[in-house]
Amino acid sequence: MALKSTIYKANLQIADIDHGYYADHALTLARHPSETNERMMVRLVALALNAHEVQSLCGGDATIAFGAGLSDPDDPDIGLTDFVGRKRLWIEVGQPEDKPLTRACSKADRVRVYAFSAATPIWWNGIESRLSRLDRLEVWRLPHEATQAMASLAERSMQLQATIQDGQLMLGNARDSISLEPVRLR
Repeated sequence: MALKSTIYKANLQIADIDHGYYADHALTLARHPSETNERMMVRLVALALNAHEVQSLCGGDATIAFGAGLSDPDDPDIGLTDFVGRKRLWIEVGQPEDKPLTRACSKADRVRVYAFSAATPIWWNGIESRLSRLDRLEVWRLPHEATQAMASLAERSMQLQATIQDGQLMLGNARDSISLEPVRLR
């Protein structure tokens, strides 16, 4: 019998000062049985870092949502789709291979990867040359220590605040907060 995903609920207040985006998001995260709390929280951070694109790219005429992710390799971890069905932004977290990223670049206007493992530099050195022709692709590294600390914020019901200012994100709840600064690799 297959294990089922664990459902998490998050009320995420985003104050993206860098992009002038302020909104509350009521989110449901399905954590795949093989997914860690760290990866799930990285997905949430990636959504917070890109939520402003609903306005920036689509003038508000779009939705940003979690995809099937680990359950379906042909679906993004997070997708921004406009109201005519066009995939405007495809977001992956982790260290994907080059072929799925090539497919994603053929399906979406922009593709972003948020790598967060301690082994990110090794992965990047091995894959960078194979991604050089993908002009729609951006690759970001999230500091591993910060993403590990974010795992402690994971609860079945979460009240979180994300503040983005000067390229830095601060994510916190009533007890703790973690700061991280994404570094662009490509």
